[in-house]
Amino acid sequence: MKEKKILWVDDEIDMLRSHLIFLKDKGYSVTGVSSGDEAIKALNREIFDLVLLDETMPGKSGLETLQEIKEIVAGIPVIMITKNEEEGLMEQAIGMKIDDYLLKPINPLQIFSAVKRLLEAHKIQEGAVSKDYLHVFSRIDEKVSSRPDWKEWTQIHFDLSQWDIEFDKFNATGMDQIHMDLRKKCNFEFGSYFEENYRDWIHSDDKPYMSPDVFRQFVFPHLREKKKVYFIVIDCMRLDQWLTIEDLLTPYFTIQRDSYFAIVPTATPYARNSIFSGLYPLDIQKKYPDYWLERSRDEFSKNRYEQELMQEQLRLSGFGNLSNKYIKIYETEEANEIKKQVNSYRNIDFVAMVFNFLDILAHGRSQSEILQEIAPDERAFRSLMRSWFTHSALYEILKQISKHEAVAVITTDHGSVLGQKASLVHGNRETSSNLRYKFGENINGDPKQTLMIRNPLDYRLPAESPSKNYIIAKENYYFVYPTRFHEYERQYQGTFQHGGISLEENIVPCITLLPR
Repeated sequence: MKEKKILWVDDEIDMLRSHLIFLKDKGYSVTGVSSGDEAIKALNREIFDLVLLDETMPGKSGLETLQEIKEIVAGIPVIMITKNEEEGLMEQAIGMKIDDYLLKPINPLQIFSAVKRLLEAHKIQEGAVSKDYLHVFSRIDEKVSSRPDWKEWTQIHFDLSQWDIEFDKFNATGMDQIHMDLRKKCNFEFGSYFEENYRDWIHSDDKPYMSPDVFRQFVFPHLREKKKVYFIVIDCMRLDQWLTIEDLLTPYFTIQRDSYFAIVPTATPYARNSIFSGLYPLDIQKKYPDYWLERSRDEFSKNRYEQELMQEQLRLSGFGNLSNKYIKIYETEEANEIKKQVNSYRNIDFVAMVFNFLDILAHGRSQSEILQEIAPDERAFRSLMRSWFTHSALYEILKQISKHEAVAVITTDHGSVLGQKASLVHGNRETSSNLRYKFGENINGDPKQTLMIRNPLDYRLPAESPSKNYIIAKENYYFVYPTRFHEYERQYQGTFQHGGISLEENIVPCITLLPR
């Protein structure tokens, strides 16, 4: 490892020789200077990793020197050392972004500890992360091999997602491939588990919460307590993406984290209509045939009746007398307009908002070389999610909602998965065009890579004809027809997709935000 270089600035530097020798014995290269002017010259002459800066010096003071240091190398860590215990001085130094503050007299070990903390903390943490992860890996691997139930799968997914966030902080743990392999194994086993249990869940009360249960479990209890509720759907948001932004909201809300299982296909026309209606797709088609637009060629129109379905669910659940508002947001201008209006919603009992940014971004990424370059993988996509949210109208809207004495419930309709492997599928020209699921007449594919739904009624999906069936991709497969197979395989590999069965698509967050 390259030797770290320290610049020590003190007008009594000759009296600190024992301290300098101690740091050199610990493996640091230390240059001592006796004035602020000498320090500036040294920094202009060579590169240092850290500065130890005396506050009280004749001529240029420590704070004046600090200001010039930051102008030369803005990000260099600075430890200020002073005899002055005045609180105002400390606040001024902190305001100028010093990294540590030590009071004289100082001993060599005290200096060494402060230096090591600033220069080597990341490396030490990186090593600790790798060691900790190996224990977690063994635990999860053992759990997956013992046929976990849905509660255990939920915890496994949460643990994996938390480690996604942890690894984002480090670039060279050497654990990336191991973590990726574990995720791959988990999704393989989860696909089998989901296929074995899904039909029982949707016909039973002994099951995890699912898309039709979201209002009943996470919204209605607050309405019964006469609380005002904001219900916010961020389309296509994964758990790891939520965890990327969660800390931004902790100053404004007490956060309660839950999850539920999105129904299949994990696509907006099915999963989101199911949320707003409280019904499975087959029941929506039977009860509200005019609202079911599965075969619409316009993707956006398949959810054009969410407001009507929501109002029917409210009415049938005893909340028909509550004032309500539904807002769907596709563009930045629309979001900014809602930001201006949100305080006028204080007197509305229930407000539902749908933000489509992530879904549009995921779809747009597959068609844009620039977006693929900005977000080439899941780690980069999480970073992009945080960047968007930090500067979004939604973040500002939530800050305003925190002052409304209201409950905010944030969720999504489904997640997404990074498509990596092409799966051959056979169907006629009327077959739907989706990459992770398809429906039509007599569709066929590899049963090892897919869930074949021969009888849609068993899955509470519409079946307008006896020959209609669905095919759902598992793991990270995406569907490609035999014609032009290699062309489309290359085109869609590494794109974010949804509609299939994976931990990332099916187990999704449902977050309750309570005002502080």
